[in-house]
Amino acid sequence: MSADHDSTQKSIHTNPPLLKRRTVLSGLALTVAAGTLGPARKLFGQTPPPQEQASNETKVMGMGSPVLQGKHPIDQIDAYVCGLHFYNGEMGRQVIAHHFCSHRSEEFLQCVIYDTDKTDARLIGIEYIISARLFEGLPDEERRYWHSHQFEVKSGQLTAPGIPEPVEHEIMKKLVNTYGKTWHTWQYDRHGDLPLGVPQLMMGFTQPGQAKKSLVEEVEKEINYSLEDRMRDRQDIEAPAVLAGANAWEQGKIYQIQS
Repeated sequence: MSADHDSTQKSIHTNPPLLKRRTVLSGLALTVAAGTLGPARKLFGQTPPPQEQASNETKVMGMGSPVLQGKHPIDQIDAYVCGLHFYNGEMGRQVIAHHFCSHRSEEFLQCVIYDTDKTDARLIGIEYIISARLFEGLPDEERRYWHSHQFEVKSGQLTAPGIPEPVEHEIMKKLVNTYGKTWHTWQYDRHGDLPLGVPQLMMGFTQPGQAKKSLVEEVEKEINYSLEDRMRDRQDIEAPAVLAGANAWEQGKIYQIQS
């Protein structure tokens, strides 16, 4: 099912230890996520998710679950960040991604990704985020699936919505030198109702001008502040050079699962 192929594209390019677990990021996700963003956006021509009346069985399940069943993995979510992704090999296909993350260690985050932060959000994918030290230990064959976060942080494209800027600034200092491996399982820009097709490897932007102006404006509406202002505020954040092997698409090496 997985087909690796090299295609020559013009390269485009750019890029501190990780995340102090619950000290800086603690309590971030669920407290911030409750209604802090703007109206739900309209994407492309997609149809809205089906609206159905809950059956009696579903209602009973909903009543019993909070009382009788633990949601321990979900309870561990302690960070919420919003960023922009593009489909590897198709930079023109760009989407907004809301990440809800928990720590596996000081150097390793695991995130579930939704298309919005609303109660009816689609679950569209996952991202693993690791420190530069862990990335350095990856074999070359594995590195090609990972993207850097340096430009995302420095450009203001990666945000932690709803929290005070000084707190967000500290979080970004932890994230700037990390690397992400992202798979989207729901291509919601094409199929709004159901997650059709195979999972897709996603990447992050590495240079100015790559993200569509309309997408930037959309995310600014959602987070309610200017990415340009955030970029200016983050000029003091040090961003070491991107490690070899990340952002393989810049060297014309495109890896994607084909249907």
